[in-house]
Amino acid sequence: MEKYVRCPKCTTLITVEGISGEIKTIQCPSCKNEGKVTFKKTLLKKTCAIEVLNLRKEYGDLVAVNSISFSVEPGVVFAFLGPNGAGKTTTVEMIESIRKPTAGTISLFGKDIRESFDELKQHIGILPQEFHSFERLTVQETLEYYAGIYKKQADIQQILEIMDLSIHKNKLYKELSGGLKQRVGVAIALVNDPDIIFLDEPTTGLDPKARREVWDVIAGLRNQGKTIFLTTHYMEEAEFLADHIAIIHKGNIIAEGSLQDLLKIYGKESVLHINNCTHPNIINILTQQGFHAYKKDNGTISINIEYRDKIFEILSFLRHECIEYEGIDIRRPNLEEIFLKLTGAQLREEKA
Repeated sequence: MEKYVRCPKCTTLITVEGISGEIKTIQCPSCKNEGKVTFKKTLLKKTCAIEVLNLRKEYGDLVAVNSISFSVEPGVVFAFLGPNGAGKTTTVEMIESIRKPTAGTISLFGKDIRESFDELKQHIGILPQEFHSFERLTVQETLEYYAGIYKKQADIQQILEIMDLSIHKNKLYKELSGGLKQRVGVAIALVNDPDIIFLDEPTTGLDPKARREVWDVIAGLRNQGKTIFLTTHYMEEAEFLADHIAIIHKGNIIAEGSLQDLLKIYGKESVLHINNCTHPNIINILTQQGFHAYKKDNGTISINIEYRDKIFEILSFLRHECIEYEGIDIRRPNLEEIFLKLTGAQLREEKA
């Protein structure tokens, strides 16, 4: 297994390999500082909701998905991010048994989908991209129609309440706004009371208010113990909802972890902005104290910082030196910066 640690002396990021339970002595390649890294013992864990091993999909000479592996724990929101053509949709459709893998295995709750899909399909719900339904059915009739496909059925009235659709249940689907149609799509994915819900771009085309409403619904489903497999091109959506994020690029998973893990490993330094500081020698003073300070075109003083403690250190120093300023703000790294750094692609432009 691999572990990433930062040298406490020079902050160099070090990759360390070890085995479960091992305590390993390492030396920083930059400053030669020595330290120890402990690899926690791997405990037996409960069955994964989704487990993908060496999954591969080829179309002739084109490798769309290149032998990827990942797992999704029960009761979490797993966000799958990737630029157009990365293999994201192909991967999801293989998990849903819409496409057949060239190689590899897919298990849901420990059962291979090739052997048990007729059983497993009763436990999954799917909202496809660009969802459409029957225009001349009411909202309630739509949900009842889709529920009839499954042996296991949820309470339709409860779904209407969860999705805040009760007041619209007698409206024809064709009369609904785009936001309401998308909510109906999520509701359809719930008609069989699934344990795993696949949501492919669930808020595309929605205004900010409607998008937030769908986010609240998704968060509520997670709180009920549902496992959510989410694909999205909204970075803020993944940041708001995801417990675990995987980034796929050119058929390979290039980064994976919680948002905080990804920020820690791949994120740049935060930047502290000091506004309207009129001290003529502020840059030189801060530089002499070991801070990387520079003045922007608008006169704001900016300082690159790596640890939160540095903020208090800087502010304490300014106060001690009686240096006046109007205010401060802190710009932290975000998921979009990490995505651009890793892939060079603008995710929000993706349409498929």
